[in-house]
Amino acid sequence: MRFNRGRIWLGGLAGGVVWTLWSFIIGKFVITDARYIGAQNAGHFLKTPRYPFFALWWILMLFVLAIAIAHLYAWARAGLGPGPGTALKVGFLAGFFAGFPGNFAQAEWSAVGRALPLGWMIDMWLGAILAALVAGFVYKEKLS
Repeated sequence: MRFNRGRIWLGGLAGGVVWTLWSFIIGKFVITDARYIGAQNAGHFLKTPRYPFFALWWILMLFVLAIAIAHLYAWARAGLGPGPGTALKVGFLAGFFAGFPGNFAQAEWSAVGRALPLGWMIDMWLGAILAALVAGFVYKEKLS
């Protein structure tokens, strides 16, 4: 099987755009600045980040993850077939791996409560699903 690497990258980049928009929506309406400020004022979070340009690094990481998910989708097509069902399965698994275990532990043991880890989990899990669906929509096999 010949993979269409250009379409993998294009799907990953498009997925990264969608995931970045999703992350912004979750940050604005679910996690909210007020929750972060409250956690900072309570001493649970630093008031300034350890690494400069955190938002830029976060977006870059989302693009890297989306490109990896696009690769996973292309590889999974051989066994699961093309289409949104395969993309959904790939996104669901990738999002679970990226979003659930660490945020479950945060919800259980962190002093910030459960709302922030829930928002972070939703960001990662559903963001991965959206990125996989976009990558699956964009991907086309390379013609021989």
